Amino acid sequence: MTIVFRVPAGGAERVGFAYSPTMEAVLSLHVLVEPKHHPVQHGWVRAMRKLSPALKREIEAFSYAVRSYFPEFLFPRPTGGLADFGSELAGLRTADPELVRLEFAVPLLSPWPGGGGDEGRDPHALREPAVRALLRERVTRESDEAMAAMLLDDPRALLERFLSMLERYWREAFEGEWARIEPELAAGVSEAGHQIEQRGLYGMLRGLWPEVRIDRQAERFWLERPHDHEVAIGPDDTLLLAPSTYVWPHVRVNCDGPWPLGLVFPVSSIAREARPRIPPAQLVGMLRALADDTRLRALRLIAERPRSTQELAPLVGVSEAALSKHLRVLTDAGLLERRREGYYVLYRLLPGQVAGLAPSLESFLHTTDPID
Repeated sequence: MTIVFRVPAGGAERVGFAYSPTMEAVLSLHVLVEPKHHPVQHGWVRAMRKLSPALKREIEAFSYAVRSYFPEFLFPRPTGGLADFGSELAGLRTADPELVRLEFAVPLLSPWPGGGGDEGRDPHALREPAVRALLRERVTRESDEAMAAMLLDDPRALLERFLSMLERYWREAFEGEWARIEPELAAGVSEAGHQIEQRGLYGMLRGLWPEVRIDRQAERFWLERPHDHEVAIGPDDTLLLAPSTYVWPHVRVNCDGPWPLGLVFPVSSIAREARPRIPPAQLVGMLRALADDTRLRALRLIAERPRSTQELAPLVGVSEAALSKHLRVLTDAGLLERRREGYYVLYRLLPGQVAGLAPSLESFLHTTDPID
């Protein structure tokens, strides 16, 4: 199942950038309740042991809402100025209570009662007695009875409880963290904008593989999610791209209104930090493999999509036998992987290895590690 976005390759005017202190705070809460998925952020997890016991209990009470889901009403708007934390909370307090109830119910109800599909999740399903009974049982088990009562009958009180928890978290811990990371997010916006200017939207999105898959020729990108939906970003629509220091290794996506359509992706500084360093001996092998014009041209074509020897040979301008030797060198160097699909063997780029080349080379040049 996939969420597909269709955007013209030259549609940079349909892209908006934003980052958000509230969104970032909630993403950091996900890190706290699921620390094993976020090794890069273990320093933050350890530092948050200092939180007050009452706040820790309240974060745990809301863990069901952020453990595997991200409430979509927290997506920042792709237009207007960058709001501070207080302004964002003031705006969130005006949210439609029924939509708030829907967002807090989503992580507890999968699949959605009565389906949903491309038409989105119907909030009226939450009024059915059987669904209400199921929600009460699950919220009470995951959180507490007061939370269940708010979700079922007083979503405005539920929203206020959630925002009050965020305010306490901000005061105790995240205000200082936001001052530290906000410049990184601003730099991430600038870097992504330069990438779009130089390589186009799909060139920028290619850096988010494997979470985001692209097909430049078909002018679409997609994410594998337990939800089928196709969204066309038209002339009057805006696709939001929001860098984050706490979303890694995930990419968060929203494809349903009335919330902004878009992606929350790891800011480049965190993505670089998370890349594994390539051992010096392997690094030498990769650089040797890349030092050939034919192999570089083949690698560029494979970066667009997996390809077979039969497809690549005429595009590169060599025989299939000669190309097979080149592809074997790239595979042995760890830059490609191969898999059989029916009669053909397809070669696929390992972008994590390619992305690790520059930081690994830089790291090697500034150390005294020997080349094995």
